[in-house]
Amino acid sequence: MAAMHASTADRFGLAHARGNDAALDNFARATLGLLAYRADMMPALDDALAAEPDLPAAHALRGLAMLIAARAETQMLAANCLAAGEAARAETDDEIALLGALRAGLAVGLIAAADVLDARLAAHPTAPLLIKLATGLRFTGGDAAGMLSTTITIMPAWSPALPGYSHVLGCHAFGLEEAGAFVEAERAGRRALELDPADPWAIHAIAHVCEMTQHWGSGIAFIEATRAQWQTGNPFDRHVVWHLALFTLDRGGVDAALDLYDREIRPDRSEDNRDMTNAIALLWRIRQFGGDVGDRWAELADIARRRCEETTLVFATLHRLFALIAVGDRASAQATVAALAAAAQSGSGEQAWVAAAVGLPLARALLASRDPAEAAALPLNRIAAGMEPIGGSFAQRDVFMRSLLSLALRRGDQAAGDRILKIRRRLKQDDRFVAMLAAG
Repeated sequence: MAAMHASTADRFGLAHARGNDAALDNFARATLGLLAYRADMMPALDDALAAEPDLPAAHALRGLAMLIAARAETQMLAANCLAAGEAARAETDDEIALLGALRAGLAVGLIAAADVLDARLAAHPTAPLLIKLATGLRFTGGDAAGMLSTTITIMPAWSPALPGYSHVLGCHAFGLEEAGAFVEAERAGRRALELDPADPWAIHAIAHVCEMTQHWGSGIAFIEATRAQWQTGNPFDRHVVWHLALFTLDRGGVDAALDLYDREIRPDRSEDNRDMTNAIALLWRIRQFGGDVGDRWAELADIARRRCEETTLVFATLHRLFALIAVGDRASAQATVAALAAAAQSGSGEQAWVAAAVGLPLARALLASRDPAEAAALPLNRIAAGMEPIGGSFAQRDVFMRSLLSLALRRGDQAAGDRILKIRRRLKQDDRFVAMLAAG
């Protein structure tokens, strides 16, 4: 039943029970910051709350951003945001949905949070903030099918006349790409950019199409040509550069990829999960090609060592495990595997299930990578087939797929290797890595 009260909608159509013009204008600026990966999203929320401290949507949006960041400390901040949002008295259905999503996310997990937002979208399908959050939660939580289902469901209600349309179309483009609908994904992404060239997520969706179809030359040219649009000062910049580095590496440019790493991917020691996974996945790929990365693993391993018992997001935990393996810190690596085992046994929330179903078997396989005999009893192809729930994109999970494929071949299990390759080929064309393995 709809809440009964007076409300005011901001310029993106989200209904607020209270808030002066300054509060709503700054909340809309924060919404655009989320949609377009601008650096001023959090400052805009600060400004909105300075103008109206009892703005539930602002507390909820900050909390959901912290939830998606998925580190131990950001989960605590998300809980604080929930308390502040509840004290601010949500009244409109949009406010209630945002706080309900944050509550479900903290209690159960990212997919549960997205479910709450999708329920609200059934009645309010033209709220771009809810769409962006729902698809982002499903992306991080490992529900690619649900991500596309969200955009397929709401797209009939949209038109270019509605604020935020290009960004919603960019979300749809990425969902299509992750489903393997590459032609449709590129078409939607390019249409989004026609409407608003400053849409980093649409640029990102097209970059993924180039990665999956092995058009690395086109990918390099496209990313470089759109720098002014995606280089917004948001940490997402570094992920777009990661794609550029993958294309560069596919071309055989190890030194050029490392130059991008030093200048644009890892200019600092950020512990943000996105920054860590960008850095670790690129270095591991270079390692797989036999490249020398110097001492770059050391600072990543220091962070991984300090966080070896953190399993807030299994996807991030598994990446940190790579860093520990790379520096030979077997004790910390084993502690990471033990933490995943404890999380799996806890049965507490979505990530416990992910740890049990995928994370722990995959971690044991990675830890066995130095000794194929250790992996003899591990069902490598079944691990590869069930990897999606750890989250991220197919391109991001490919670092694990490559590792499982290499391990299968090193232990002499050609049948498992063939099955893993078949799984990989559902979305990704063979690349230089497969050619290297075939050459022995």
